[in-house]
Amino acid sequence: MTDWRASSSAVVARQRAEMLARARTYFTDQQMLSVDTPALSEFASTDPNIESCSVQLATGSQQFLHTSPEFYMKRLLADGYPDIYSICRVFRDGEIGRYHLPEFTMLEWYRLNFSLGDIISDTTALIAACIDQPSLHEDVIIVDYSTAFRDHAGVDVFNATTDELANAVSDDALRESIGNDRHAWLDLILTTVVAPAFNPDQLTVLQHYPASQAALARVCPGDERVADRFEVFHGAMELANGYVELTNADEQRHRFDQDIEKRKYAGQSVSRPDVYLLAALDNGLPDCAGVAVGLERLQMIHVQADNIAKVVTFI
Repeated sequence: MTDWRASSSAVVARQRAEMLARARTYFTDQQMLSVDTPALSEFASTDPNIESCSVQLATGSQQFLHTSPEFYMKRLLADGYPDIYSICRVFRDGEIGRYHLPEFTMLEWYRLNFSLGDIISDTTALIAACIDQPSLHEDVIIVDYSTAFRDHAGVDVFNATTDELANAVSDDALRESIGNDRHAWLDLILTTVVAPAFNPDQLTVLQHYPASQAALARVCPGDERVADRFEVFHGAMELANGYVELTNADEQRHRFDQDIEKRKYAGQSVSRPDVYLLAALDNGLPDCAGVAVGLERLQMIHVQADNIAKVVTFI
């Protein structure tokens, strides 16, 4: 029996330690406060794209391993904390593959009074610092979501019908499985057509996602069709997801309700929204922007690994 052995060598572990040290140095140099938040919560994620891992406690209560420290960190900001960051393990059920593991390391941080441009620049600088490649920050490509879809898939994201979206994908089996789910079609086109067209040696920032895909981002003040949401890719691989954050409690309640209805429609498990986050928003979340980055994917780029299993000690 040999499967007790580590998935990667001590050399890879040392590279990881050095990357973490560079991340902490970056945040410290930016005078950001390191915070720890609980890994367990009484609330599961309501996001239809994410499944939480549940834990049954000896007391009989069910809790959930966090999929992100986001909600706790926003509560800290609402309570008067300054710019903050967290480096922690997070858990997402059902995620395993070339770029995915159910347990991985997340770098997440929040900046007060940052614009979309500010937080994008901050994110690419952090990525470049972590993998010790300054040129990545200097040669970033920034493109609007709608422009990238038009140029690489021939799709008008605002006006295309689902049939027109389906025509951008050649797989008949996928057409049948997705049906008329517009958001699913956009996600599929992004992963199979748009992102693979990005320069493999540069960072590409995809910004201004459609407002219908705002997630936890605010709607762009200058264009209600889009949200102040962005993602950073290296080639076709997504590295970071960030927002100028939604601060309106009523709108957040509405989005939670929408998520729950989508989960019900898809036959997914349903959990009540995080009432503590909503209370924090009611109290007042300051204007801020936040980002989440997967550390293992950064390391994949740094060591030119083609599978996430090659940069973790055990899978």
